[in-house]
Amino acid sequence: MVNINEYANFIWSVADTLRGDYKQADYGKVILPLTVIRRLDSVLSDTKENVLKSYESQKITNLQEADLVLNKIAGYKFHNHSKFDFSKLISDPDNIASNLRNYINGFSQNARDILENFKFEEEIKTLDKANLLYQVVKQFQEINLHPSKINNHEMGYLFEELIRKFAEASNETAGEHFTPREVIKLMVNILFISDSNILRGDGIIKTLYDPACGTGGMMSVAEEYLKELNPDARLELFGQEINPESYAVCKSDMLIKVQDPDHVKLGDTLRDDQLRTEKFDYMLSNPPFGVNWKKAEKEVKQEYEDLGFGGRFGAGLPSISDGSMLFLQHMVSKMKPTNGGSRLAIVFNGSPLFSGSAGSGPSEIRRWIIENDMLEAIVALPDQLFYNTGISTYIWVVTNRKPTERKGKIHLINAVSFFKKMSKSLGNKRHEIGPDDMDKIVSLYGDFKESKFSKVFDNNDFGYSQITVERPTVDEKREAIKDAKGKPKADPKLRDTENVPLKENIQKYFEREVKPFVPDAWIDETKTKVGYEINFTKFFYEYKPLRSLEEITKDILELEKESDGLLKNILD
Repeated sequence: MVNINEYANFIWSVADTLRGDYKQADYGKVILPLTVIRRLDSVLSDTKENVLKSYESQKITNLQEADLVLNKIAGYKFHNHSKFDFSKLISDPDNIASNLRNYINGFSQNARDILENFKFEEEIKTLDKANLLYQVVKQFQEINLHPSKINNHEMGYLFEELIRKFAEASNETAGEHFTPREVIKLMVNILFISDSNILRGDGIIKTLYDPACGTGGMMSVAEEYLKELNPDARLELFGQEINPESYAVCKSDMLIKVQDPDHVKLGDTLRDDQLRTEKFDYMLSNPPFGVNWKKAEKEVKQEYEDLGFGGRFGAGLPSISDGSMLFLQHMVSKMKPTNGGSRLAIVFNGSPLFSGSAGSGPSEIRRWIIENDMLEAIVALPDQLFYNTGISTYIWVVTNRKPTERKGKIHLINAVSFFKKMSKSLGNKRHEIGPDDMDKIVSLYGDFKESKFSKVFDNNDFGYSQITVERPTVDEKREAIKDAKGKPKADPKLRDTENVPLKENIQKYFEREVKPFVPDAWIDETKTKVGYEINFTKFFYEYKPLRSLEEITKDILELEKESDGLLKNILD
């Protein structure tokens, strides 16, 4: 494997040329699109002459027809019919701006769409005005990004490293743009774990979707996994991304991989699902968690109110401060109802496990997922795994085709201790899941057995009835005031609620846990609600006994020695 850091550092050295004329936060506006253009240029170099000959001889005027014919000759789903390439561009320094525009306009429409989303024309004007354009193009010409030097897998790493540098330089959060590779690999392993026999079959074609695909890292890792498992299998990739630059990088990656770039859409998935009619075999996502969905509120609420379960959000709406559970519902709506169903893995923070009381949006979403037997497993990950946050994260695995042994069950895996410390931190990322840790987690998942790190529960173990306990309003004589029907009138100030596990009889619980302490209390059954929450920590709690008095005394006496008798005076 090539040294990605060497490539990234060389490309990022262009920043030295930009310094002074560009703000540090804007370096990526030049470096990212030029990296993409140079990669496309390198990929097309072997067939460029054949494309030019065909373009000049056929004199094709219909652009759509030209794209079809010339793409086929290029050997990719894109081409460039300009007479220029990077080598020819630097041979004419005086006309670098016009020649570069000519070169960019020679790309097929799908490739030009990428550059338009980078808004690179603005940077050509800025660089040309500062007399930097030729120098910058020459620097990129000096790096060889031909597939024989750096393959698609390595190029994905390179893009991600450059994006991380760009994010750091502009004080953005790198985690908004991509997910650590080892986290994606774990998700992919878990997603495909029960399908290895299916995926090894002849002529297998499956689909995978990411509704917040960023630069396409999750889709790339999934494709690599399937190719290693079965070189003859094909995984068709689909995605949607809200950030134009991330979308541009993802789409360029799709072009190079001979995937269909039109399967990647630009826009807000929650507001405008651009793959509305599609269903997928597999789905992966790391949607933004802890981010409000105010911008999409109008469209989401309208779909919820008008369509209910006929739309994407029928189960309920989460708090406006965190839209991650909307992505989960959106992905469930993309499941295939037949033909083997679908499997999805999604990364969440802790909030979707327990936020919201019975009857609230989050609880109703959990209830819908669990009561429909779609929640297969949750894996608690180590903290400090992600670039932009050190908080605890969880992988949820959701499916409408659970294996027989998992039906009616939910598998919890506590993998918080399965990591190694990094020699050098990357933002908030100080831990990583090593190969051995990965194998342990995947084995725990596959074994589906009880252990210190693995627990299996019934679906309704996570449900509860929230009962409302009332007590009477009393008069000055401490006697209960009754209504017109002779029933005690409830005092709102004394009202309380109790959560009764679904597996328990409500009345027996009430008699045991409430009545002995408040004999005059009763349950208002009209207010009873069913809720669901997953108190992950409780299920893996290990009791640690308190230290003995002797140990504490010993420590105090040690401190006494260190403090020259001060503690002895205090204790005496």
